[in-house]
Amino acid sequence: MSKHGEIRRYSLILEIIRNNHYPNFQTIKEHLYGCGFQVGDRTIQRDIEQIRYDFGVEVVYDHYKKGYWIDTDASVNLESFFHFLEIVNTAQLLTESLLESKDTLRSISFGTGGGLKGIENLRPLLFAIRECRIIRFNHYNFTTEKTTEYTVKPYLLREYQNRWYVVGIAENLKELRIFGIDRISKLKVVTETFVPNPLLNPAALFEQTIGLVFSGNTVQEVVLSFTPVQGKYVKTLPWHKSQKILVDNDRECRISLQVIPNLELTQEILKHGMSVKVLKPDWLVEEIRMQLQDALDQYKHEKES
Repeated sequence: MSKHGEIRRYSLILEIIRNNHYPNFQTIKEHLYGCGFQVGDRTIQRDIEQIRYDFGVEVVYDHYKKGYWIDTDASVNLESFFHFLEIVNTAQLLTESLLESKDTLRSISFGTGGGLKGIENLRPLLFAIRECRIIRFNHYNFTTEKTTEYTVKPYLLREYQNRWYVVGIAENLKELRIFGIDRISKLKVVTETFVPNPLLNPAALFEQTIGLVFSGNTVQEVVLSFTPVQGKYVKTLPWHKSQKILVDNDRECRISLQVIPNLELTQEILKHGMSVKVLKPDWLVEEIRMQLQDALDQYKHEKES
């Protein structure tokens, strides 16, 4: 069985556990069988152990309810692992379809943004993070339009909107910095190692934000009101894991988010134009109103000139 096959089985096991109320071993086995995996009991038991020990997802058997469940509190980076499974399964599906027919690519349309520039840096960056190795590279800044050489202690890789970023501590700086790998050149993983600061947890910071930018704000309740049509998209593709539906009728879809407001949140709101209205907090209501007014003023000035 290929590694892709193993990961697919992991995904199916977690799927049946998440979507069912304490499924027993036989239910899991039948689910795998129905999806084309005719494997023995020892293989399934080994898969469950692999999920627990290799990926930090605590699959627990409840003797009272005679079934399995996922202990989310004890699991490590659970949402990241589920997202990883989605990516791997999608890649496997496309690979199998391409092997079945060379015409598969004619049936698929990718985004027009071009290739993933800098993607070749992912493997060495992952190695550096895992082995606590210092990295050196040149990074181009869009704002200053300058290229600067950095020596960095890497802590985390972050994906956002089909772009990858490395998060770490740059030499002579104490705060975490974010570098787009599409703007990294001359990357070198050096032999020198570093001891990670146990007080730094960039993954935890991202759990409270949308996007990339850390801000000085604290976690706040953000309430947004969408048109009924736009609400359907928001419900199927939540903005954040804290999202809750407050109102859902023929007039609006109102949601709440528990996040640290930042630049990306503002941009996401503005991107939805008149299909969304900010209700809370008051300062964000005013900020969005002012930005929309400034945008409108630009068109007024053009008309007058």
